[in-house]
Order: sequence, then C-alpha cells, then structure tokens
Amino acid sequence: MFQPSEDLRLTSSEAAASSDEPGIEGRSLRQLAWRRLKQDRIAMAGGILLLGIVLVAIFASQLNHLYGHEPAQFNSRLVSEESEVPIGHFGGASGTHWLGVEPVNGRDVLSRLIAGARTSLVISSSATLMSLVLGTATGVVCAYYGGVVDAAMTFVYDILLTIPGLLLALALVSVLSQSPEFLGLSGESLNFGLVIFLLGFAGFPYLGRLVRGQVLSLREKEFVEAARTLGASDLRIVSHELMPNLLGPLLVWTSLTVPTYILAESALSYLGVGVQPPTASWGGMLSDAQSFYLADPMYLFCPGAGLFLTVLSFNLFGDGLRDALDPKSVQ
Repeated sequence: MFQPSEDLRLTSSEAAASSDEPGIEGRSLRQLAWRRLKQDRIAMAGGILLLGIVLVAIFASQLNHLYGHEPAQFNSRLVSEESEVPIGHFGGASGTHWLGVEPVNGRDVLSRLIAGARTSLVISSSATLMSLVLGTATGVVCAYYGGVVDAAMTFVYDILLTIPGLLLALALVSVLSQSPEFLGLSGESLNFGLVIFLLGFAGFPYLGRLVRGQVLSLREKEFVEAARTLGASDLRIVSHELMPNLLGPLLVWTSLTVPTYILAESALSYLGVGVQPPTASWGGMLSDAQSFYLADPMYLFCPGAGLFLTVLSFNLFGDGLRDALDPKSVQ
C-alpha cells in the first residue's frame, strides 16, 4: 500500500496553522470601481480640483468675509475717471485686491469670482437634479410598462428635442423676468428659478431616452424575470432590480451634465437673460469684459479661467468615473 512520505504529511498543528492563513478576499463592484478610479491619476487630479471649487462655492460668503471685500462693494476711487479702467498694472492688482478690480465700478474681481462660483454651481446642480428626476422617472415608466405609455412618452421626447433649448430659454427668460412676481417668486429667486427650470426641463429628454434604452434591455434579464416569478411588485422590481443597475450610467451622466449646464448658464448670463446684476456670475463678468478686454485683459482672463478650470475638472472626473464603472469602455 502506498504510504505518503514524511514531506507530504501535515501534522494537526500545521493544518490548523494553514487554515488560519487569510484567503482571497472578495470585493464588491463598488470597491472594484473605487480601486480603478484611484489608479487613474488624471481623474483623481480632476476630482481634487473639483472638490476645491465646490468648497469655495459652499463657503463663498465666509471666504469673502475673510478676504475683506464684498462682491457688490464699489471702489470707484480705484478706477480712472477718464478711461474707466482700473488704475495700475494687471487690472489694479495689489496686496489688497489680489486679482484687481472691475472697470467702471471698481468691484473686487476675486470676491466676484468666489460669489460667481456659488451662482454657477447652485444653478447647474439644481437644474441637473431636475433633469435627473424627470428623465429617470419618465424613462423607467415608459420602458417598463411599454405599450401606449411608451409610445406617448417617446413622442413627447421627440417633440421636446426638436425645440432649440437656448432659443426657448432666451424667449421665456426675457419675457418672464420682466414680471415682478411669478408663482410666489420675485427678484433674484425668480431669476434663479427661471434659469434652473429652463435648463432642467430642456435637458431631461436626453436622459429619458438614455434610461429608456437601458431599462428596455434590463427588463428582459433573468434576475428581473426571477423577481417577477417570485411575486415581486412592480415598485420592488424597479427599486431593487432596475435602479441599482442604472446607478452607474446616472452617475456618469450627472458628472458630465453639470459642466454643460454651467456653460449654458454662463451663455445666458453673457447674453443678458440669465443671472441679473448685482448677482455675481462668470457669464455676466465675461459679458462686461468684452468692452474692456484690450485695456484690461485681466478682467476677461479671470472669469474665463474659472469657467475653464471648473468645466475641465468635471470632465476629467466624469471620464475617469465612466471608465471605473465600465472597464469595457476603455480601449
């Protein structure tokens, strides 16, 4: 009979020791995505820059208080009476006014940039949330139930997508902003509400079509059929089976849509129908700078750089997030 050699035999103590050794640790999809995202240095750099901009927007009032200048504070003595251009080099930059002052009125540029960051992020994030809720709800309902509901909602998507969003926003904001009060809103809150509603409403059909396509594919999967066979309600199937699988695409869509809405808000403010003075806005600053860009290029450069860095950070982080959640998309 074959007898194992001494080298192949395990004593009870050795077997117990081997059983205590750590095995292969399983990782969830979230952990794997976070691990891939951390390895993407460009995406992490964009995320760190984005975090800094968000913190500046959240604590804009406190930062301006520490800085010692308010966005609406006029300093006409720092501006030449003849040319209306800031006195000194680089737009009047000094130890007191780090990025200089605005032409004509002498408001501090840095304090306006900080306040403008809050304006842009509040409007863009609110409009994105509105599009997210409307697009997800309508896309899931029409794709899950199909039939007449799907046909009617798809027709609504097609109609809304044929309307130029920018032209619609220009028309409605220019008309409604002249009203002193609308739906209980007035002044700055009315202006913000109009811009948020128009951006959010104009963008939700794109997300609705995306969600509809995803749900049409998911509803035929085995795990959905198994849940339906076990007697799960429609609400439970949507919330426990469909929505977790939509989370990745929705996160990527959100990270790439916020900068789009930032640019749209800046475009509306640049055209004079977005955020109205004296509220600080990067688009409004760019619009004011077009008359002084030769005499005071610093005033044009500062809001342009802020807009560029914010959109770039969102796009870099959004691209990295998409690759982390869907490794197959990386070529």
